[in-house]
Amino acid sequence: MQITSIELFELLRPKLGEQEARTLVQYVEIKSEEAYTSKKNILATKEDVANIKADLIKWMFIFWVGQIGVLIAILNMFFKK
Repeated sequence: MQITSIELFELLRPKLGEQEARTLVQYVEIKSEEAYTSKKNILATKEDVANIKADLIKWMFIFWVGQIGVLIAILNMFFKK
C-alpha cells in the first residue's frame, strides 16, 4: 500500500497538530529522497545488465576456444607417440 504525503499529513494532523504533522511529513520526504539518491548509484539498469551479458558471452567464447586449442594440442601429442 502506497500512501501520499497529503494522506499522511491528513492522518497525522488530528493527532499531532498541523505544524508538527507538516514537519514530520517533510522529514519523511527528505529521508526517503536521501535514501533514493544514495542507492540509485548502485542499482543496475537494463543497459548495465546487457553490457554484462555481452561481456560474459565474449569471455565464454574465448574460454571455449582456449579449451579446444588445449584439447587439440593434447590429442596431437597423444597420437604422435
